[in-house]
Amino acid sequence: MENQNNTYSRPTADINHVVLVGRAGRDPEMRYFESGKVVTSFSLAVNRPMKDAQTDWFDIEIWGKPAEIAGEYVKKGSLIGVEGKIRWDSWISKETGETNIKPMVIADNIRLLGSKKDNNAAAVPQTSEVVS
Repeated sequence: MENQNNTYSRPTADINHVVLVGRAGRDPEMRYFESGKVVTSFSLAVNRPMKDAQTDWFDIEIWGKPAEIAGEYVKKGSLIGVEGKIRWDSWISKETGETNIKPMVIADNIRLLGSKKDNNAAAVPQTSEVVS
């Protein structure tokens, strides 16, 4: 990248940001810690928009107040948007001794995108409009 002075300008920061839209593959699992922190995890199925549509699966982890909301309102099959960053988890298999690596999306934000019927939750908060 060149500017008008013909000098190279590097980006000021690296970016690890992901936005996904898909359906929850399972009901969320919430875990509470003695410290008072809460984490919710679930899987997300994202279909590729191609003729031979392939489904990509992502493990989602969300912390704090958004985790409580996800735990209460996300259900298997819910259409949701997830915004966050990718973390690469690795471990050594006890059975094979091989190193396994998988991506984990650490969500900062989730959005319920389907209708109340789609989310199958009668108590999902909805904005109300006052008609005068």
